[in-house]
Amino acid sequence: MRALQLLADRQVAVTQIEAPPPPGPDEVQLRVRVVGLNHIDVWGYRGMAFAKRLYPLTVGAEAACEVLAVGANVSHVGLGDRVVPYAALTCGTCKPCRRGRDNLCENVAGVRGFHIGGFAQDITNHPGRLVVKIPDGVSLQDAACVAVAYSTVEHMLFDNAGLEPGEWVLVHAGGSGIGSIAIRIAKSIGCTVITTVGSAEKAEKARALGADHVINYREDRFEGVVRKLTAKKGVDVVFEHTGADTWAGSLLSMKRGGRLVTCGATSGPSASINLMQLFQQQYRIIGSFGSPRPAIGRSLERIASGVRPVIDTVYALPDFQAGIARLESRDVFGKLLIEL
Repeated sequence: MRALQLLADRQVAVTQIEAPPPPGPDEVQLRVRVVGLNHIDVWGYRGMAFAKRLYPLTVGAEAACEVLAVGANVSHVGLGDRVVPYAALTCGTCKPCRRGRDNLCENVAGVRGFHIGGFAQDITNHPGRLVVKIPDGVSLQDAACVAVAYSTVEHMLFDNAGLEPGEWVLVHAGGSGIGSIAIRIAKSIGCTVITTVGSAEKAEKARALGADHVINYREDRFEGVVRKLTAKKGVDVVFEHTGADTWAGSLLSMKRGGRLVTCGATSGPSASINLMQLFQQQYRIIGSFGSPRPAIGRSLERIASGVRPVIDTVYALPDFQAGIARLESRDVFGKLLIEL
């Protein structure tokens, strides 16, 4: 069968590999239909896996699949069901896992497509407890945006930032996969959304998504514009994932008692903070990585209600490198997908 594999850092090719055996008693066998591309794929492509891994490595940490076979102990999904697999191979038995906080698993065996073989192959086996059924009415393309991107936003905005209807939120990089989702989700609950983008074209698209105020960060200092828009009060929530370039301005954009939630550092991992500013303004700064498994179910339900992800381009399997190049160049608005 086909697999999209990293052969070495920055060397990727469609290869032929052996099909997996029948699923074990606690596994399901999946036919992979659509794979989502994310910045985690860029990190993996560059060799930034933060753990030893063996080449060749099948890529892909986010997918939508159909169930081909079911192990004896799996009862919550059946043949033909459409599912989203959770890419982190969590233990299911540690305290965080038992509490539904899979992304804090104490014994995680790695993330598929990053440390161990991923989903960009025709057929794969996966632990049955780590798949979530896709509701009727949700397309496979939309579902392929959930496991990494959409559920990350769901977890950031609600589990961590506690976003409430009517609040003001600053969403950085509104043209990115998670930024575009954050705009749509925040608007769907009645928030006022300010977003930053890097071009006039992206500004127009962000407004079309519903963003109330769009700032081209190449032309204006976003923190100054935010202060003006909020009558110097600042926003309730900052949705941060760009890192060093926006960190100081993000803190200046917050109201007293505001919350900043961050999941990324694409512009650099190191930044400084004024501790007096932190405690005097009573900021809450929350780190967020991935999402717990329940956030996948909530995300799928939100999509079923009409709050869909934004899809930029769908590639064929051999065009993976073109998608990675788009992500690296930031020439993208929304999600990039691969159909198998």
